Amino acid sequence: MFDLEEELKNLPDRPGVYIMHNSDGDVIYVGKAKILKNRVRQYFRKNSNHTAKVLAMVSNVAWFEYIVTDSETEALALECNLIKKHRPKYNILLKDDKHYPYIKVTINEPYPKLLKVRKLQKDGAKYYGPYVSGITLKNTLELVQKLFKPPTCRRKFPDDIRKGRPCLNYHINNCFAPCTGKVSKDEYRQVFFNICRFLDGNHRELLQSLTDEMNEASGKLLYEKAADIRDKIRAVKDIEEQQKIINTDRQDDRDAIALARDAGTAFCEMFFIRGGKVIGRESYKIDNVTNSTEQEIMTDFVKQFYQSAEYIPGEILTEYEIDDLDAISEWLRSIKGRKVTITRPVRGEKHHMIEMVHSNAEVALGNYKIRVMKEREKNTVLDSMQELLKLEKRPNRIEAYDISNIQGEDNVGAMAVFENGRAAKRKHRLFKIKSFEGANDYAAMREVIYRRFRHALDEEDKIRTGELLRKDAKFLPLPDLILLDGGQGHLSTITELLEMIETDIPTFGMVKDDRHRTRALVAENGEIGINPSSPVFKLVTLIQDEVHNTAISYHRKLRGKITSELDKIEGVGEKRRKALLTEFKTVDKIKEADVNELMRAEGMNRKAAQSVYDYFRGKDDVEAE
Repeated sequence: MFDLEEELKNLPDRPGVYIMHNSDGDVIYVGKAKILKNRVRQYFRKNSNHTAKVLAMVSNVAWFEYIVTDSETEALALECNLIKKHRPKYNILLKDDKHYPYIKVTINEPYPKLLKVRKLQKDGAKYYGPYVSGITLKNTLELVQKLFKPPTCRRKFPDDIRKGRPCLNYHINNCFAPCTGKVSKDEYRQVFFNICRFLDGNHRELLQSLTDEMNEASGKLLYEKAADIRDKIRAVKDIEEQQKIINTDRQDDRDAIALARDAGTAFCEMFFIRGGKVIGRESYKIDNVTNSTEQEIMTDFVKQFYQSAEYIPGEILTEYEIDDLDAISEWLRSIKGRKVTITRPVRGEKHHMIEMVHSNAEVALGNYKIRVMKEREKNTVLDSMQELLKLEKRPNRIEAYDISNIQGEDNVGAMAVFENGRAAKRKHRLFKIKSFEGANDYAAMREVIYRRFRHALDEEDKIRTGELLRKDAKFLPLPDLILLDGGQGHLSTITELLEMIETDIPTFGMVKDDRHRTRALVAENGEIGINPSSPVFKLVTLIQDEVHNTAISYHRKLRGKITSELDKIEGVGEKRRKALLTEFKTVDKIKEADVNELMRAEGMNRKAAQSVYDYFRGKDDVEAE
């Protein structure tokens, strides 16, 4: 189960992308952060000045995940890819890539050209980008122009060779002027091959040369020239960062796989690269790897994953060598119908990608180890609780009960479930009190617990007859421990009920002090004191707060529903709504009343009473269970 507070504590101090999901698992927001820890935590701070849009988004977040990157620029490019893939509800959605242009080199033509475009096409040309910064793109094109001097005019080659005089760029040494006829076709193409090599990232020597040139200019007090060279250096470095997220060499599909391991557990991380861009990732936990090598783990993972994969890319990058490489490659080829290459990159763009995937595998493993440690702490707490309460077994499943009403109106009960020391919110159950009206917490608690065990018995019967699968049961298994939000009176009432239905489950009350804070547990023979600084006391407090808040929330929801239902009735305003609730106390009584009885409420006439009567006769009364 996703623990928001624990996940917020475990956020890394690194750049990356965070992905928000709702309770159905849908992606509702994708964002990037320079420091994930700081950015994601801001969403869940109560004192932050959030916009209405952010507040609406946060209220729908059930869980989140994140991908760490090496820089904020990488995170921005990845964010763009994921938004385009998932189209989250709370993101601004772009219809195309008009904000993220590419550099296109038409190397497929006899006389290539260098272009700025906003759309990728499968036309044989080479594409580089997208560039998340317009300044980066501008500086890159300027740097390419300065280093390689490609033509920027509209002349078509070879048709326009030796037609007319060279333009101004030739005279200012900013073009190698193929129009003069002094440049052969091979020489022309070689210039563009060199441009492609530069954009591919083969420019370590260039960076050193530019750095030396910048230092020389600075030493001569030519600060404007030095600043210009500094901007060019930044452009080159930006390209290097882009190429970890973008495959600028080809727009092929790839999967990149890396792993991180502990003594007996490994995490295999996969990045899915489609059309040259990272569009998603998955993390897979593998147990029982104590005696396995990294090569064996990687081999087994590749075989098991692609055996049932819906799609196999043309290239698979792995952090470690694969055993039986030829056989596995041939097997994958037979499934895909085309050649599949499995490689372990050791340098260049692909190696950088594997390094980033490995970083995310390390994060997944680290978070898992933290969760395991927390689980062990929870088990220690449960062992201490077992010892304190003298239970026969550890209370792995604890159920807590509370009642909520206002002056006896709209009685509701709540059952909160804790499994292994954590709230299992999806297993909480809510009850509307049916057997009586008015304020009687003992009777309400008795009804809730009776109905809870009656449902459990009904489910057991259905499981035996095959009408229900045990995994689909809503009231099974039974708890190891019952905690009641109340004192000796509640305990006596429920103990008597459990004896009557022949259920032997340890039961205790949770009592509060004068400030309405947890004080102690109460047993049949008196209170059981708990050290306020102990983990057991903190767990009991957490349980008491959880069940109380669950009951209160349900009660408020019902009252809000009643108010909204009455507001929907034509002719019933705020005064008549209050008069009806004052006269009849509950919405059920309003539903049961006839027109003459409804007219007894202050301010009601026959027309309004008839509207109320007709409205509720057309509604189904849906009870919570």
